[in-house]
Amino acid sequence: MVAEKKMGLFMATMLVTVNMVGTGIFLLPATMATIGSISIYGWIAGTIGAAALAIMFAQLGTVDPQAGGPYAYARETFGRYPGFQTNYVYWSANLVGNVAVATTVVGYLTQFFPALKIPLLATICGVALIWLSVVINLVGPRFVGFITSWSAGIATVVLIIISIVGWAWFDPTIFRASWNPGNLSTLNATMSSAAIALWAFMGIESASVAAAVIENPRRNVPLATMLGLALATFLYISTCVVLMGMVPVDQLKNSEAPFSLAASHVVGTFGALAIALCAILKAGASLIGWTLTISQSAQAAADDGMFPREFGLISGSGVPIWNFIISGILMSAIIVATASASLNQQFEEVINMAVVLTLLPYLYTSVTYLKAFGLDANRKKAAFAIGVAVIATAYCLGAVAGSDADTVRSAMIFLFLSVPFYAAIRRNDYAKSPTTRHGGA
Repeated sequence: MVAEKKMGLFMATMLVTVNMVGTGIFLLPATMATIGSISIYGWIAGTIGAAALAIMFAQLGTVDPQAGGPYAYARETFGRYPGFQTNYVYWSANLVGNVAVATTVVGYLTQFFPALKIPLLATICGVALIWLSVVINLVGPRFVGFITSWSAGIATVVLIIISIVGWAWFDPTIFRASWNPGNLSTLNATMSSAAIALWAFMGIESASVAAAVIENPRRNVPLATMLGLALATFLYISTCVVLMGMVPVDQLKNSEAPFSLAASHVVGTFGALAIALCAILKAGASLIGWTLTISQSAQAAADDGMFPREFGLISGSGVPIWNFIISGILMSAIIVATASASLNQQFEEVINMAVVLTLLPYLYTSVTYLKAFGLDANRKKAAFAIGVAVIATAYCLGAVAGSDADTVRSAMIFLFLSVPFYAAIRRNDYAKSPTTRHGGA
């Protein structure tokens, strides 16, 4: 793909920020409020874990910025099946997660168009948003970067203003009263809030996955990764702390729109609608950005014969058209299938399982990073790399340990299903190229 059609540093940084922050920031203060303002300890622990992940992707990006990110690292370190497994998990998890983002956009749109509360209209709107995202991605990655940068940029500026101006309404008394409403031990409160923070930091690998469509990836992938982490961390921590000092914990934890609640206290209904508009911009940008990210992972695997070849077919301008179209069809089907209220709980369980599955690519990347930098002749550099890998691995394993048993069991079943899928793809590969039969597992 020609350089003019690729993303620069600013667009790549916004891609990372958008994918990390996404829609979560507009609901996270309410979730953290169930634990209390003591959750600041969890944010600190979560930031350390996310920083370890960011360092790994940044350093690997300086020496080997491969398209597909975690998929490519797993393939080179462990072989073909683990590579396929990583892409299978990463692509599936984020495909389902992207549907949740589209549903969230529809939810915010109901504040402007109440008719969208009707299930049928909400479903139609969700499908339309999916295909709008697909069409934008079909234009090309630079156009995606332009749209996500500006839409997310406007929303981010508003959030930054809230995180700064909100201190004028910050009440230390409210913050202290919100400290630990559940009377948890400091360790339990820290672990619980750190687990929530992990979901917030998902997407740190976005620049690594999209390396093939980023200009000068050896420079821009690591810079975008670290800058995106810094911006996302600032937004998450500052806004959560400010809101916990503006709104009593009992109101905050029961709010479905905590930012709108805080804004209505300050400037009334207009402020609440302005926040809803920002949420639409931010969530919409996230929908577009994640559509690009999952397509890049699938395309990299398809190019290696580790995913159906249709995902690797590209147009004259270098865009994987069928990749986006197939993803759009599947996401639309998921939205229609989960439109019934009776399936909503099941859909939420699938989302939780998808998040657990996403940890597997992170663990594989930790080993790749350790192999690349942990054996450095410089003992200080090697020790640093080992420390980073240990922190990242502990963070991921801690999140799995903190998940409920049903979710982990469902995730393992889904993971084992990768075996027959892999066998089917390899069988097709053998049929086309018999000489590759002994090329590797």
